[in-house]
Amino acid sequence: MQKKKKPTVETIEVCPECGSKNLRMDYDRGELICEDCGLVIDDTFIDEGPEWRSFDSSQAEKRARTGAPMNYAIHDKGLSTEISWRNTDSYGNAIPSKNRAQMYRLRRWQKRIRISNAAERNLAYALGELERIAASMGLPRNVRENAAMLYRKAVEGNLIRGRSIEAVVAATLYASCRQLNVPRTLDEIAAATRVGKKDIGRTYRFISSSLQLRLMPTRPQDYVSRFCSELKLSGKVQMETMRILDEAAHKELTSGRGPTGVAAAAIYIASITMNERRTQREVADVAGVTEVTIRNRYKELIKNLGISIDY
Repeated sequence: MQKKKKPTVETIEVCPECGSKNLRMDYDRGELICEDCGLVIDDTFIDEGPEWRSFDSSQAEKRARTGAPMNYAIHDKGLSTEISWRNTDSYGNAIPSKNRAQMYRLRRWQKRIRISNAAERNLAYALGELERIAASMGLPRNVRENAAMLYRKAVEGNLIRGRSIEAVVAATLYASCRQLNVPRTLDEIAAATRVGKKDIGRTYRFISSSLQLRLMPTRPQDYVSRFCSELKLSGKVQMETMRILDEAAHKELTSGRGPTGVAAAAIYIASITMNERRTQREVADVAGVTEVTIRNRYKELIKNLGISIDY
């Protein structure tokens, strides 16, 4: 007979007594406790964390016994060593000025030997470009690493031959945003790169079909929180916008129309109804659409949803 595995904190999701999901781990006693009924679900859990404590980042770095995790956004995945730019030794003492020229040469040769062939040079340049674009757009770390993974797959599949590195990097970044629900338009990607919108779109379609990426089309709801934040609108306006868009989607008013234009029109309507009026020009600048688009979508929404606007 196979021996049953002992349940872990991750596998226990609900309390067996009351069905509550409000569980708490007491690390002092090694117990898993239900916060609602007080049942001690298990009392023999082992704390697998470190036995040391740290009160700032420098202490955590000194006491940790492992290195940094693999980072796919670096061409060598962060597995090679790097000579720090700080002119200090391992004890924190300043390096004498007569040895600084030697340290400069060591850093320079260290950078050179990290790239051993043309493929690594290409990857290093591409991932550096990816970091630059993502930083200028303020994209989170998970989007950057996912885009780096997509680029590596494109290189392995020989998909970048005959295409510019910038276009492939921009396309993988756009695909990563779509995958991780961090919506960015092609116009925003193109504005941060030296590649045209048409080239990025063409490369994106080719890579997504070649890598068989299953990407759902973006919805107007995906853009609401970011647009409202940039317009400094309250949570009430955001909730009203989501209600308008849900009703519009139910009546199939959003199909076949640009999601940013529909989202901008719904925000414009919600800002008026909630007495936080923003002009069409302000909304258009944030959404990256024209005022004509907002007016057309605005008229469709108020007509089909029966919304009355008091001017």
